[in-house]
Amino acid sequence: MNEVSSLRRLVPALLLAALGLGCASAAREPYAPGLGEIMSATQMRHLKLWLAAESENWDLAGYQVDELEEGFADAVRFHPEHKTAPRPLTQMIPDFTAGPVGALRVAIEAKSASAFRSAYDALTQGCNGCHVEAGFGFNIVVRPSVNPFTNQQFSAPR
Repeated sequence: MNEVSSLRRLVPALLLAALGLGCASAAREPYAPGLGEIMSATQMRHLKLWLAAESENWDLAGYQVDELEEGFADAVRFHPEHKTAPRPLTQMIPDFTAGPVGALRVAIEAKSASAFRSAYDALTQGCNGCHVEAGFGFNIVVRPSVNPFTNQQFSAPR
């Protein structure tokens, strides 16, 4: 076998090995979502929570509360501190959200629309309070006024 033939066999093997090492290296660096990504998903869940409760789909509302909590946990996990925030997000987020989330769970369990609205407004105020404290007071959360999710049914299945 000549040298050219040997190189033709060796080069693809080396390329595959290099690619494998590159993939292994990339696999060691886990993806960390940006706080903006997490908060955008949180905004969507906040909206869907409102639409679910307004439709009295309490199962979907409960699911959205679970998803909100997961998002808050991700924010704390991936961004324990953030830019201009005067204290760690590990403190701020629970301080502003834990009480309202607990009240939402109670309202959803009781299937109480009036208790839900009160708890929802408290969560919304908590989000805005956290934004103000973190230096992002320009980001104001409100009750949704329209449903942008025309591809999802919010009423409970019959």
